[in-house]
Amino acid sequence: MSVPLYQAKAELFRTLGHPVRIRVLELLQDGPKPVRDLLAAIGVEASNLSQQLAVLRRAGMVTSHRDGPLVMYALSTPDVVDLLAAGRRILGAVLTDRDGLLDELRASGGDR
Repeated sequence: MSVPLYQAKAELFRTLGHPVRIRVLELLQDGPKPVRDLLAAIGVEASNLSQQLAVLRRAGMVTSHRDGPLVMYALSTPDVVDLLAAGRRILGAVLTDRDGLLDELRASGGDR
C-alpha cells in the first residue's frame, strides 16, 4: 500500500525539523564535503552528526561515498538547494509580516 502524497510531504518536512540537518544541507549546497569538514563547521559531537546524517540519508536527501579514507556527503538532488532557498524566502516574508504587524500594534497603542 502506498503512502498518500501529503503524508510523504509531512515526513520530508519532519526530516528538515532539526537545526543540524538544515545546517548540513546548507553546507552541502556548495558541493560534496567530507564528514570532518562538516564536523568542523557545525561544531557538534561526532555521534550527533552521524545520527543526523543517517536521518538525511534514509530520507534520500543526501548521498555518501568513500573517497579513500574520507566519507564524502553530497546533496542527492539540486532541488534541495531550491527547497532551502524557498524556506529562506518564506521565513523572510513571515518575519517581515510580523515586523509590520508589530509596528502597527505599537502605532495603534494596542487598541485594535
